[in-house]
Amino acid sequence: MKIFSAEFIISAARPEQLPVDARPQIAFAGRSNVGKSSLINALLHRKGLVKTSSTPGKTQLINYFLINEQFYFVDLPGYGYAKAPRSVVDQWAPMIEGYLKGSPHLLTVILLFDIRREPDARDRRMVEWLTHYQIPLVAVLTKTDKVKRQEMAKAQKLAAAVLEGNAVPILTSATSGLGMKELWSEIKRILP
Repeated sequence: MKIFSAEFIISAARPEQLPVDARPQIAFAGRSNVGKSSLINALLHRKGLVKTSSTPGKTQLINYFLINEQFYFVDLPGYGYAKAPRSVVDQWAPMIEGYLKGSPHLLTVILLFDIRREPDARDRRMVEWLTHYQIPLVAVLTKTDKVKRQEMAKAQKLAAAVLEGNAVPILTSATSGLGMKELWSEIKRILP
């Protein structure tokens, strides 16, 4: 997809702060430090639009980015381990679930798994939420440039087991660009 414009719109903590227009939304979710920000920047061919950090849990609010003035990318806070105050982390689950169940223009969630980490109970809970709220998902394995080729197939199988047959994860690397075309193909298929 040709990206003509990509701009940060708002960081929201409460439902009343979310944009109310009818543009479609594609959300990005995953564990803290899974590489959501890097993946979004790579998809958009932008270096610093979405702030990245080596500190887990840097994204603490729901961040909206308007793409081509037509649709939103929504960066959700990472779940799991984070270097943030416990009081802040405890607010993320209700904030994420509130967004998932209360966003009528949400088309899909791109669910990220770090290829170096085995999916855990938090990943299963996110899949359960998406299934419960009947939200389609696109599964992605990030950071493939950090593992050997033979480890990729094993990681795909582990993630596919958590997805319970919903999808085979797309292998991606924000560094090398692997999987960006495939991911854009999925996004274009979903957009109206």
